[in-house]
Amino acid sequence: MSTISTVLDQPAESKLLRHIDWRGAFWVASGVPALVLFSIGGIAGTTGKLAFLIWTVSMIMGFLQSFTYAEIAGLFPNKSGGASIYGATAWLRYSKFIAPLSVWCNWFAWSPVLSLGCSIAAAYILNALAPVPLFTEASPDVVAYIAAHAGTAPADAITAVTAAATPAIRNWTLWSHTLGPVSFTLNATFFIGAVLMLIIFSIQHRGILGTASVQKYIGLLVIIPMLIVGVVPIFTGQIDWSNFSPLVPLAAAYAPEPGSWNIAGWTLALGGMFIAAWSTYGFETAVCYTSEFKNPGTDTFKAIFYSGLLCMLLFILVPFTFQGVLGLNGMLATPIVDGSGVADALAGMVGGGRLIHSLLVMLMILALVLCIMTAMAGSSRTLYQGSVDGWLPRYLSHVNEHGAPTRAMWTDLCFNLVVLAIASADATSFFFILAVSNCGYIIFNFLNLNAGWIHRIDNGHIARPWKAPSWLLGIGAIFAYVNAIFMGAGAKVWNPMALWAGLITAALIIPVFCFRHYIQDKGKFPDHMLADLGMAGADLSVKKAGMLPYLTLVAGVAVMLIANWVFVI
Repeated sequence: MSTISTVLDQPAESKLLRHIDWRGAFWVASGVPALVLFSIGGIAGTTGKLAFLIWTVSMIMGFLQSFTYAEIAGLFPNKSGGASIYGATAWLRYSKFIAPLSVWCNWFAWSPVLSLGCSIAAAYILNALAPVPLFTEASPDVVAYIAAHAGTAPADAITAVTAAATPAIRNWTLWSHTLGPVSFTLNATFFIGAVLMLIIFSIQHRGILGTASVQKYIGLLVIIPMLIVGVVPIFTGQIDWSNFSPLVPLAAAYAPEPGSWNIAGWTLALGGMFIAAWSTYGFETAVCYTSEFKNPGTDTFKAIFYSGLLCMLLFILVPFTFQGVLGLNGMLATPIVDGSGVADALAGMVGGGRLIHSLLVMLMILALVLCIMTAMAGSSRTLYQGSVDGWLPRYLSHVNEHGAPTRAMWTDLCFNLVVLAIASADATSFFFILAVSNCGYIIFNFLNLNAGWIHRIDNGHIARPWKAPSWLLGIGAIFAYVNAIFMGAGAKVWNPMALWAGLITAALIIPVFCFRHYIQDKGKFPDHMLADLGMAGADLSVKKAGMLPYLTLVAGVAVMLIANWVFVI
């Protein structure tokens, strides 16, 4: 392996700075467990009593896959940007276009965390500041309405009274529009979310050391309450064990009737595994900061391993308690399915009165801020390193005096303001964005899990600070195809167009890469791109793996398409 002194051939002011150790990356990645708040309601609504099992299996898969990423990250002590950057280099010998595909898909998988997280946090804030009143048939307002409108059914009266009492800001919209499968809106949720995004951007502007310092304290304020939410109901006897059986899928999404293990049932279950992967695999972002580690040889493995253990605990514990307390009917309630009531539900599980409830809701908002910070730090560095290595436009390779990739951050911000307008519209648009984003994430994971054995074949002579057992690399390669099944079968659960929209979004890298490589760089990659491997551009012509990478790609596409054809709702 090349030494740390082997640096990128760039001016000093254009480099990321070695300011943190593995603990800093751990705290930056500590926002990942909060991703459970994004889809815990949606997974409960589509998989029913299988939900806790979906989260558990998905987290175990993510943890086993991470060992492949830990090994290949150690090969590149001078690169940032995460596993997609390190894995992309393995594919470069076999296709110029597959390598940037990995980087691009990882970016558009992680980047929407900013907008989706801000939309949820804004909904929590609106619920706290301008709550929608709750009425029953016995409420005086409902009784008075029925008296004034003879013959009105109680349910209709509740709807009318609720609409009249709902704060105007909840229904205010500056502009809205519908385009294809999604809607756009500039409502209160959008503007609150935009303010949160700008605050987070200002923190990130200080560089990785400042970001890690801030996230250490926010992380403690978030991880501890999530542990409390996960543990307290178990010790207070709130868990109803009947909420975990029978272990069968729902007959139909968002309806409480149990189904069976038929094609439709399996499709819903695979849809749950598909969307859970977007959250449970996310701690791989801990290796995004290799070129900012003081000692990348040892810090890289420690960062992803300990981040994985934290996620293993919280991604299994919180959904288990959530289901054990709420039960099927509780999980299918509209505020849970659309995500807006998840914080209230989790806080209510702990008890302790209104003050404790409000405090826990505030901490859930902090949890979302934490994962948004994690996403901005990781996704911006993916754009930065992709630019440095010659895959994305040159302007993205700029960093400021604090070592923060500010142009990449601005690109993230502008992109996410558009996505925020979609995510703020309704639950359908929110989950469409989430599903399209996850298509990119599954593609990235497929390419990178296979990059592990490709690097072993082509670059086996290079010393590795940490080397995964071969059987773990093999499991990772198998899981690549399992993930392809999740994508082919499961994306349609969230939106009929999600899979195809995801594939089209992935293909957008082709014109972007062609512009950089053939117009800006005249068909040549930067000399420093392969420095960590001790290689030059001419060495790319040596393809020790032969046809295996190509056969892997063909098999992956075939598995995805067959799964899409076989599994239907």
